Amino acid sequence: MARRPKLISKKLSFRLSLTVIVALATLLVIALLIIFIFSRKAVKEEALQNAGQTLEATMQHIDNILLDVEQSSGNIYWKMLSHTRQPEKVTLYARKLVETSPYITDCTITWASDTSATDSVFMGWINPDKTKANTITTFRLPIFEGPRTVGVMDVDVSLALVSRILLRAKPSPNSFCMLLKPDGTIVVHPDTTALNHNVLDFVKDGDPSMGEAARSMLSGETGYKRVRLDGEAYYVFFKPFKPNEVIGRAMSDLGWSAGVIYPEDDIFGDYNRLLYHALIIAVAGLLLLLLSCRLFIHLQLMPLRKLEKSARRIAEGDYQEPLQNSRRQDEVGRLQNHFCEMQQSLATRMGEMEQLTATLKQRGEELQATYEQAQAAERMKTNFLYNMSDQMIVPVSVIRQSVMTLSDNASGLTEEEINRLVESIQSRGEAVTALLNQLISESEKIMENV
Repeated sequence: MARRPKLISKKLSFRLSLTVIVALATLLVIALLIIFIFSRKAVKEEALQNAGQTLEATMQHIDNILLDVEQSSGNIYWKMLSHTRQPEKVTLYARKLVETSPYITDCTITWASDTSATDSVFMGWINPDKTKANTITTFRLPIFEGPRTVGVMDVDVSLALVSRILLRAKPSPNSFCMLLKPDGTIVVHPDTTALNHNVLDFVKDGDPSMGEAARSMLSGETGYKRVRLDGEAYYVFFKPFKPNEVIGRAMSDLGWSAGVIYPEDDIFGDYNRLLYHALIIAVAGLLLLLLSCRLFIHLQLMPLRKLEKSARRIAEGDYQEPLQNSRRQDEVGRLQNHFCEMQQSLATRMGEMEQLTATLKQRGEELQATYEQAQAAERMKTNFLYNMSDQMIVPVSVIRQSVMTLSDNASGLTEEEINRLVESIQSRGEAVTALLNQLISESEKIMENV
């Protein structure tokens, strides 16, 4: 296992502070994670709701325009039916319709006698010919004379007007709306180079998610998809255009599909910035808390550091360093007070031990002197015995020789010789007796000295 840094391994205050910060950081991260997960979900739901409301309001605005065009066209239509044989009045009514409605760009009446006349009796909204550049849709009304169709009245709605309405519908500063025809032709888009092109042509070589979103729009679905455009993430919210049902209204499905292109940064930008700011504040707060905790714990552990230094000096043999009792009532204060009591008790015990050691040393020295005296006496006794033994050898040998002579030659010896031998034995015996008495006397002196 890797060795811990010296600051962490040696500083109790730092380890305690770090433990507190790690615990708080864990709780803070869990709390922030939960908060931001639910916040992100709420932001996304709010964006979905805003996009849906924007699309709904925009579609309703366009439908109101179409409904206004239908009503204006119907009013003129019924007035014009009584003048179908008067071309000047018919033309006047058509011009009046264009002038009175800001949504209508043109009103064309085609009679059955013209080469372009149609036999269709369809009444309702149709997608215009490509030759009509500023027309997004046409409201067609067949002109009857009795049961016979004698002409067709086509009322064109301004493409520029609908485009302005759609392009102003922005749920966020960088979002935009687009409108597709049933065949995928883009009729409304902020980029004019994309107009009148098929949306599928732009997604062939692009991100597959964009193709899925385009196909969902063309199939009339309602929903949203996350796509990538030019390397950036977007959300596409889409829904089909459905006119409201009104009594007497000619219901016709134009097959349009509107979409809001919503940059992900517009949805989660503030959220992400808030997240970064919260993380920065959290980190700064944890660092500040770490410093505060370390300072507080450092101050609280100062008595322990003093005790540690005192313990080290005691271990080195200095038992007399004075320590003051603490006024604190917590564990550290009680520990310091008990340590003072321990030091005093230890100093007393060490004093007693020093006195006892001195006494034992003195007794040892006395015993050593006595032992040395005993050894000296023993050596003197031994030397004395050796000396006395050497002195008694000659007399004892003479006595032994004289006794053997008397024993072996008692009958052949004269009385004078016997007396001389007896005197020799007696004198030598007295000498041995004197030596023995001296030995006993010297032994008693030695024992007295010991």
